[in-house]
Amino acid sequence: MTARTHFAIFPITMGPGSKNRYEVIIVGCGIAGASLAYFLTERGVTDVLILEREEQPGYHATGRSAAVLVELDPIFSIFQLKALSAAFLRDPPDGFSEYPLLDRSGILVMFRKPIWNAIKELSKTWEQAGVSLQLLSPSEVLDRIPVVSPDHFDGGVWLPEDGHIDVHELLSGYLRHARRRGAELRCNVEVRGIRVERGRCSGVVTNAGEFQSRWVVDSAGAWAGKIAKLAGAAPIEITPKRRTIITFAGPVDIDTSTWPLVANLSHELYFSPESGGIYASPMDEDPMEPCDAHPDELVVAMTIDRIEKLAPRLAPKSIRRKWAGLRTFAPDQAFVVGEDPLVKGFFWLAGQGGSGIETSPIVGQIAADLIIDGRTDKIDSSILSPMRFESR
Repeated sequence: MTARTHFAIFPITMGPGSKNRYEVIIVGCGIAGASLAYFLTERGVTDVLILEREEQPGYHATGRSAAVLVELDPIFSIFQLKALSAAFLRDPPDGFSEYPLLDRSGILVMFRKPIWNAIKELSKTWEQAGVSLQLLSPSEVLDRIPVVSPDHFDGGVWLPEDGHIDVHELLSGYLRHARRRGAELRCNVEVRGIRVERGRCSGVVTNAGEFQSRWVVDSAGAWAGKIAKLAGAAPIEITPKRRTIITFAGPVDIDTSTWPLVANLSHELYFSPESGGIYASPMDEDPMEPCDAHPDELVVAMTIDRIEKLAPRLAPKSIRRKWAGLRTFAPDQAFVVGEDPLVKGFFWLAGQGGSGIETSPIVGQIAADLIIDGRTDKIDSSILSPMRFESR
């Protein structure tokens, strides 16, 4: 999911700004790096430096995400991470944030057969894991969202406890508390090299000088593969893929303001109310080199075509805004979290795809556990480990 948010509240540096030796250096201050800093400092590892190449944290994938909690996922490891993160998002620790992190506006996901038949079977597993859901018939879907065409779905899943995440509040909470505990953030700092001595990371080389550390964490999003190459780490293919969003006015005769996010996964379209209008995405995943992504006009046109087909009463007369962001994937679509098998002290925190924000509470904890203890009891870490690619 993708939408644009700006995080201009943070200064270029947070903390004293005069040190050059740290326990942990985190490369990239999107949601992954910020959540790790929060959970490291919560566990007492406060000697942490976050380096961000842009002028502000969360500029790329984090700042362009529509950020919803959707606990359903066909990839079991990602489903586990979503389910384990949900409690934090619904009820964050006291004092973590000024405003709620999650608007439980609900999520409605539609499917066609034969996928719908498989979803009905999977729903039993999801319910047993504690996910609140209802299976809806086509008429029940139309009762909730009367604009969707009944010709293009056979049923829907209603997730009443899921909904939109306040990305700004979540990122701000992670960074604010990490700062109070001693972590430092430096923006406008680009990592250009990684020092490796006797097979272990010893620090980074940047446009602002050299910084020494015992751990270097690669949470660079679309640039994670490039950072790994600087360290001579395992050649794990991390592929950035573009996701496009458009916004437009909703129909004047329908109140869409209370609608949930609505997705048709069989036909690859989602839409949701936003700021007096509607935003929509064709769920595109076009592989790209790391960049400041921009929308492609053909993809924008494809989005409009899908809306006209799947929800014709929403067909936009004009586009208000359009933008794109990059989501990154490992070859098997699962996250890559753990110490590199070739370079000690180099830690992967990459490949979150489109689920990085909604899973950040548990992934940050898992990464902190692995760095501090070398193990975690929150999940079978082998399913996330970069070592799983060694035999390929």
